[in-house]
Amino acid sequence: MSSLKLGLIGAGKIVRDQHLPAIRQTPAFRLAATADPYASLDDVPAFTEMHAMLDAHPDIEAVSICTPTALRFETARAALSRGRHVLLEKPPGATLSEVEALIELASQQQVTLFAAWHSRYAPGVAQAKAWLANRRIDQVHIEWKEDVRVWHPGQAWIWQPGGMGVFDPGINALSIATAILPAPFFLQKAKLWMPENVQAPIAAKLSFVDAQGAAIAADFDFRQTGAQTWDIHVESDDHSLSLTQGGCKLAIDGEVILDEEEQEYRGLYDHFAELIGAGRSAVDIAPLRHVADAFLYGYRETTEAFIE
Repeated sequence: MSSLKLGLIGAGKIVRDQHLPAIRQTPAFRLAATADPYASLDDVPAFTEMHAMLDAHPDIEAVSICTPTALRFETARAALSRGRHVLLEKPPGATLSEVEALIELASQQQVTLFAAWHSRYAPGVAQAKAWLANRRIDQVHIEWKEDVRVWHPGQAWIWQPGGMGVFDPGINALSIATAILPAPFFLQKAKLWMPENVQAPIAAKLSFVDAQGAAIAADFDFRQTGAQTWDIHVESDDHSLSLTQGGCKLAIDGEVILDEEEQEYRGLYDHFAELIGAGRSAVDIAPLRHVADAFLYGYRETTEAFIE
């Protein structure tokens, strides 16, 4: 199978850090051009907007949309309308209704739409899911804490409506939890800490329960300094499972059974190619639904202003 020509919409930090290396390692795709009004990549044809890119390169068959969240819907709708397969960086949209509209449009256009929950492709996630599949879940504790100044320097959009604040990384944890836990779970209460000068939370605590009564707690914080924390701990049938380092390290009953380097985005692009080849889409809205529930149901507490 020949490589599919791919266009990148957005050429910022996440593209440079993750997408570009993964595309270079994935034989199924060949990067043809980028579209970004403010940035470009070395040795890649660059355009300031997507339509100009597609007009100049009509052989581009697929695009990856890596813009700030609030911009993704119109960009994705335009790409799907022009018959291109679309990979959406997480979260797939600023609202659930946007994502549902894109799912319908992709079906009408008979092209692939892929909501790319990259954390699900961490090395330990599939094995954790298999181990938990037929077990009774007793309790789960999710701790996802990082330094926003390290991971989102100068990215003011993350504090605006649709930017999601601490849920930008927190939704990664929820994408793993919804993948590995054997039953759906539901929000019971939430507390969101809102800096007085922005529109999105800097920290959040969430309490969920599943249909069997298992308690699932999530603690997200953008104010972590020093060592960063991306951990999920599950108690199940008198056993324990710990998925740490963002899913790269897996321990069962305290014994480390997997500890590998992160290769999430390579897995994303491999799966995107498989979906295109099979003529299918994959858009799971469960992680975004949990974030929407938190904003809808959460108690807000004002905290000190965020100054970068």
